[in-house]
Order: sequence, then structure tokens, then C-alpha cells
Amino acid sequence: MDHDAIAVVDFGGQYAHLIATKVRRLNVLAEIREPEDPIERFHGFKGVILSGSPSLASKDEDSDYTRAIYDLDVPILGMCFGHQEIAKHYGGQVIHGGREWGPADLHLARAHPLFEGLGPVERVWMSHFDSVVSLGPDFEELGWTTLGEAEAPHRFAAIGSDRFRRYGFQFHAEVDDTVNGDRMLANFVFGLCGCRPSWTMERYLAEKVAHIRAQVGDRSVFLLASGGVDSTVAARVIAEALGPDRLHLLHVDNGLMRKDESRKVLAMLESLGLGRNLHFVDAGEEFLAALRGVVEPERKRRVIGDTFIAVFEREAARLGVPDHLLGQGTIYPDTIETGGTRRADVIKTHHNRVPIIERMIAQGRVVEPLVDLYKVEVRELGARLGVPDDVLWRHPFPGPGLGVRLLCSTGVADTEGLDRMAPQVAEVAARHGLQASPMPFRSVGVKADLRSYEHPVVLSGAADWERLIEVAGLILREVPGVNRCAWNLGSGHPTAFRPLAAGVTRERLDLLREADAVVMEGLRRHGVYREVWQCPTVLVPIEVDGRGRELVIVRPIRSERAMTASPARLPHTLLDHLRRVLPALPGVSGVFLDLTSKPPGTIEWE
Repeated sequence: MDHDAIAVVDFGGQYAHLIATKVRRLNVLAEIREPEDPIERFHGFKGVILSGSPSLASKDEDSDYTRAIYDLDVPILGMCFGHQEIAKHYGGQVIHGGREWGPADLHLARAHPLFEGLGPVERVWMSHFDSVVSLGPDFEELGWTTLGEAEAPHRFAAIGSDRFRRYGFQFHAEVDDTVNGDRMLANFVFGLCGCRPSWTMERYLAEKVAHIRAQVGDRSVFLLASGGVDSTVAARVIAEALGPDRLHLLHVDNGLMRKDESRKVLAMLESLGLGRNLHFVDAGEEFLAALRGVVEPERKRRVIGDTFIAVFEREAARLGVPDHLLGQGTIYPDTIETGGTRRADVIKTHHNRVPIIERMIAQGRVVEPLVDLYKVEVRELGARLGVPDDVLWRHPFPGPGLGVRLLCSTGVADTEGLDRMAPQVAEVAARHGLQASPMPFRSVGVKADLRSYEHPVVLSGAADWERLIEVAGLILREVPGVNRCAWNLGSGHPTAFRPLAAGVTRERLDLLREADAVVMEGLRRHGVYREVWQCPTVLVPIEVDGRGRELVIVRPIRSERAMTASPARLPHTLLDHLRRVLPALPGVSGVFLDLTSKPPGTIEWE
């Protein structure tokens, strides 16, 4: 190899590719390997990292992999499932239990090179069902975790054997929410594996430009330009590779855009010099017609994706773009959440990964220059290409637009399991002077690399931010069947939720546009727009205590790569503004603030 390199074994975990990205950001080459790859494909690497997985180590799921990797004379580090597999291989025991979601405090047992430069207690990020409960010979416990002062410790959160040079983290050091996870990875890559840094973003860009030229040949690329960060940077990369004459941009107003969004997008693309072959089509009525009567979230996403392609193909033919390829600003979270690797679970189908596009990819008809990157890398690449700061730092907006923030319903309450959950969530909240109730509908989440479709809980009462986050975390950890917790911004505690039959309609979209505009303008006015990475506003067709017909849920989050997220604290003045303005919109039944981390809740509610 030209570079010192680390092999990352992808067991299908949501963060497997993120491990490779984090290693590359240390300027060390990282390459993904499949678990069943022959051992020869692991030769030449300076170390190996085993990823997490949706499989259960306690049940010996996904256990038929190339175990000869344990005979390699290089350091190996396991994350989550990989941690459990290392413990098992060397005589330890793994059980199905001791689940943890979100933040936890790692208490280090002693000084160790893996944790050089770190304190005795570190904030880490958990997402697991299984736990290591005992270790084999020559292994030691390097750390354990707690959440809150009263909780009993979760043992064996970090383990190791200096004799075998095998180590394991139950937590995910690769995610940004593990505060010093990058330092832990650097300690492994440089300190234990002895790698030298020589890998750069400049090399990535040069290789991507060469790949695009080889793939496209003499043809043209027709890119769906939403105006978001991803599609805009993708357009700049493709223009760098092919020149502006062979790049056509199509902006589609699908009727699911934010207030006045299309006008602003077209002006922005013109200002970036991308207007030479910029085309626009208003297809709002076509999308609304296709979505009529569609309620189920996955079906809705697929309808939106299929309609995008139908519009794209029709417009390309109408404009006479010869022998075109489809360009997309797909980034890695879109792929992994759609089950885009062999073992990954489908969390939610992104519009750029519906079956028709997968077939086009297999035919070599799709150009995706950002498909290996996360949002933070996209912004870094965009800055290198001269994309202005105000464009790079726009809040991410999903390809399906407001379509995935407008929840739909048949009007039938989903009460399965609520009788069991209700006393449990109420008891956890009462311990801290608050009230809580599960709600009779479901939203999409992710737990231990698996899709969850479970009930949200509403929490009411006065408490400081830290207490609210702690109570939400305890509910999510202690009560099965719950994947979200939201704080009621109104007075009292809601007790009656009645779902109403509702689909995707122009009237509901217009209400959501107004609510979203209130939130976005509030973030800017109160000076926190840049601090909040993304802030979806969601409508749920539900009557609360006999009032209204639409529940508004505001979801401010902090994130770097969208693979994890934590709830963002809003100023009291902004919360007071939302309490006053949002309930005044027509038909609003209540206003909740989502307190959920990712995991267990995805960023979008569906």
C-alpha cells in the first residue's frame, strides 16, 4: 500500500462507514472490508476495527465471518457488536440485556494508551441491546458506564488485552457525541497501530474528479438541484470534472417545499455561476396527486422518489439533453439508513434510494460525487470549491421536503402496548416531579442499528433543561416500546389524544409552511440559527383534549454527520415566542418540543 492503512470490518452497523471516515480525517487511509472477505484481503493493514451491527452477539447472529482476522499480528479494536465479538472469542460472555441509548459517563479503571490525554470520566454514546458480562483470561475491564448518580454501573464498557493487542468499546467512539472519541481513535491508530498520516481531502477530490470523467465519458449529467448543501456541492464537483456545458440542473418544486423556497434556490444557484443550464418545473400538483390517500411513511417516501424520477425523465426528454446520466447529492447517511450495505437494516427509505434509482445505479446511470461523505465533509469540500459560507451552513432539508414532516393517519388510534407503558412512563416522570403519557401513534427510530417504529411520550411540567434531558433519557432507556420523548410547551398535562384521518393536502402543507417559517425566523431572530444544526417542524393530525386538529412538534438538534444527534437547547425567549405564536395558527391543538437523541429517535419523525 502507498499509505499506512486501517481495515474497517462492516458488520452492517449504522456507523461502520463513519469509523472509516473518522480514520481518514486523521489523514490515515481506511478501507471497508466485508466480514467474510478472505484473510488475504486483510494483509498489509496496520490495524483492524470491527464495527457495530444490527445482529445480536448473544444469539450468535452473524457469527460466520473470517475469524482468521484474530490471528493477525496487528491491533484490533471492536465497537459495540465488534466489542462483544472480541469478548466472546477470547472466553468472555455476552447476554441479551443491559440496553443503553444515548449519552452515558465512561469511568476509566486506570491509565491506558487508548485513553491517553483523557480525564477519569468521559461522555460517550451508547446504542445496544447486548452487553458483555464477563471476560476471558488476559483481558481486563478498562472502564464502565453510568447515567446519573443513582444508576448502578454498566460493567465492561471498555475492555482490553495488551498481551493479545485486542480491545473493545461497548460505546461508539466514532460518533461525534462521544466527546473525545476522535482522541480515542487517534490513540488506537497512531499509538497502538503506529500509523503515519498521509491521506488528504485534496486526494479525495482529485480521485473523485477522475472517477466522474471516466464514468461519464462524452455524455452529460442532469442533476436534481434542491438547493440544499449536498446538491449544490455535488453540482460544483461535477462542474469541476466536466465543465459547466455538460452539467444541466433541474430544480423541481414538488409542492412540498418551504415557504418561498424555490424562488430563493433559483437565485442562489444563479449567483454561484450554475445558471447556464438551470431548468425549473413546478410539479406540485403532480406530487400531490401521487400522494393522495397515502398514509404509511415508507410508502410516502417511495411515491415521492418515484415521482421525482418520472418528472426528471420527462423534463430531460423535453429539453433534449442527449444521453444523460442522473446526478444526485446523495451522502452516506442516505445510503446506510436505506439498508444500503449487505447487513444494514432499513431505517427509512430515502427518496434517492428508491428501487427505480437502485436499478439506475446498477446500470451505471447515476453520478453521486458525495456518496462516501457526511455533511461535515461535504461542507469542507464545498469550502475548498469556493461555495459561500451562507450556502454551506443552510439547515439540511430532506429530499422529500415537508412530505416527511407532515404525518398522516387513518384516524384509528394505535393503542397497542399503551396500557403497559402508561404507568411505567408516569412512574419515571413522577420521581422527578413531572408528568408523562405515551401517545397513540408511532414514529420512526433507530435502536442498536435496527429500525424501530414505536410510540412517543409527552412530558409535562417545569424543570431545567438538564433535568428534562435526564428524565427523557431514563424513560427511553427503562420503558420498552418508546423511541421519542417530547416536552409539552403548553400549560397542564394533556390526557386525551384523538387521531384524525388526514393525508397530504395543500391545506395541511400550507399550515406546516407557516409553522416552519415561524420556527426558522425565530431561530435567526434569537441568534441560534448556526448553533442548531437542523430543526424540523412536524405536524401530527391529532386532537388534544378536545382542541384543534394539528399537533405541532419542534425538533431542534445538534449534529455533525446526521448519524447521531442530541437535542439542542433553545433560549427561554424563543420558547416563549413559540408558545405564543404557534398555538395561534389555525387548528393547532398543542406545541411540543422533541427532547430525543439519535438514537433512539431518527432526526425526522418518519
